[in-house]
Amino acid sequence: MMTTKRIVILGAGYGGVIAAKTLHKRLKKQDDVEIVLIDQNSYHTMLTELHEVAGNRVEPGGVRISLDHVLEYTKVKFIRDKIIKADLKDKKLFSSNKEYSFDYLILGVGSQPAYFNIPGMEEYSLPLWSLADASKIYSHIVNTFKQAAVEQNADKRRELLTFVVGGGGFTGVEMMGELVEWMPTLCRQYNIPREEVKLIQIEALSCLCPTLSKKASEKVIKYLTKKGVEVLTNSLITEVTENSVTIKDKGSIPTRTIIWTGGIKAKDFVRELGITLGKKDRIVVNKYLQTVEYPYVYAVGDNMEFTEENGDVLPALVETAMQSGECAAENIAAEILNKPKKALHAKLHGVMVSAGSFYGVAEIKGLPMLSGLLAIIMKHLVNMHYLFGIGGIELIWEYINHQFFHRTRVYNWFVETGFGHVGRRNFTFWLVPLRIWLGVMWLSSGLEKVNNGWLGSWTKIGPGGVADATSSASVMSLISDHTPRWYASIVENIIYPNALLFQKLIVITEIGLGLAFIFGFFTFIAAIVSIGMHINFALSTGLPSTNTGLPDLWWIAASFAMLAGAGRSFGIDYYLMPFLRNQLRYFQNNRKINIFKGWKW
Repeated sequence: MMTTKRIVILGAGYGGVIAAKTLHKRLKKQDDVEIVLIDQNSYHTMLTELHEVAGNRVEPGGVRISLDHVLEYTKVKFIRDKIIKADLKDKKLFSSNKEYSFDYLILGVGSQPAYFNIPGMEEYSLPLWSLADASKIYSHIVNTFKQAAVEQNADKRRELLTFVVGGGGFTGVEMMGELVEWMPTLCRQYNIPREEVKLIQIEALSCLCPTLSKKASEKVIKYLTKKGVEVLTNSLITEVTENSVTIKDKGSIPTRTIIWTGGIKAKDFVRELGITLGKKDRIVVNKYLQTVEYPYVYAVGDNMEFTEENGDVLPALVETAMQSGECAAENIAAEILNKPKKALHAKLHGVMVSAGSFYGVAEIKGLPMLSGLLAIIMKHLVNMHYLFGIGGIELIWEYINHQFFHRTRVYNWFVETGFGHVGRRNFTFWLVPLRIWLGVMWLSSGLEKVNNGWLGSWTKIGPGGVADATSSASVMSLISDHTPRWYASIVENIIYPNALLFQKLIVITEIGLGLAFIFGFFTFIAAIVSIGMHINFALSTGLPSTNTGLPDLWWIAASFAMLAGAGRSFGIDYYLMPFLRNQLRYFQNNRKINIFKGWKW
């Protein structure tokens, strides 16, 4: 009787998700292996982008990734549950009402905020370490402005409009960057003068973002200071109350808002496991990421303390989590497949920090230091690279939509005009009549050419002023007085020598476009081809004129409208696009297709 080995991944963070995908990739053909991912949420959170939700740049959905999507068509089974204790010796996990056994365990449960025993910090500050935290900060800031708008007492109003970020690491700087951009919008909305709002960044060390070089850190400070932020370094917070923050040797700051990003520590769950812990209660692991006591238990990401050959402990970064998650999964798969394990050799490519939507600093190996918009572009590319790895092109498209088109924050008129109109959602139902009519016109044009012999052996296109010797019919010239020289060269050297081929391609394309628009399949691609065809006509024979003397551009205008997904309403694309999307998901996870999966009925 075949014994099934169960691998449990606890936590759907960066390390856990990568471990799950890697295990599927290595063990998908092993019928005697079960892979289970357990998390208390049904989604994976991009923790590095929580400041965007807290600062009202994107909606919560912009940093939340469905685990059903990520794990669809994989061998991994997802269980939504909260594990409250574990018996590693007997290989069991326990929630409030269920028990789970395992043969191998990957611990990736993440961390929690560290308050360093600062009086009042845990009670009165707003940590930023989960999606719930980010949403709470957003609501708090909005409510604070609402209160300030009607507050008559000057001292209380000053408290309400003073916003403090405790901690000057990456998360703290990124949170402050969002506040800098959001404040003008809030001031306009609640009719509060911008000069009444005070932003303060407090850091106990001598610089912001100590992981960055001194030059890069100074750039961050210079940018924030220029934007009106009061940056306090070498400032140790000693106490927090409901309406103040006290700094050692510098006195007290009246405020109702202290956003805390000053540090993290292991979760209480980890400290209760009864295994060897290192600094900050992180789990000590060997070179294969196995725990000291139990070789079948692995720790990844923030949960592990991994010491490199030079004696340095790997920092708690996203890259660390991803590479450790992959390494742990590879080693478990290697043991099951009777192959040698491989030690973790982390390759960290650099660090980057954003201070709002348009300014950042990045230090990437092999590249000069980037700052400003270039660093922001690099950060977006890194995020998209990660999303492509776990979910493919579809997640990249969702990311672009959230980041650039479906924002929640209002910028200036120019930005809103550009992005607002592009991102506006409309009903494609109203495009159906235009789509069908455009298809009828293309089909009629193609059939007319068929009747005129364009699919026969008679040449219909060529230099003007000549007639076809066989048919005695005039030949259409593709070069006119307004034709650009570069296009005329293409016509003379490529199209005319192959006239019969191109005239048949034109007929087939026109009929194909007609059918595509009428029946609504591959409408987006058909729209692009339609636009290209009319640009081609404009460069060659020229577009016909209306009775007003203006060129007849309705074909091009209608084709652009079709890019909105016109085939999704009363068209084959309603069924075809979801099918192709699901086929892409299946292929990304299994490197093959299955035509029986993904149909929408």
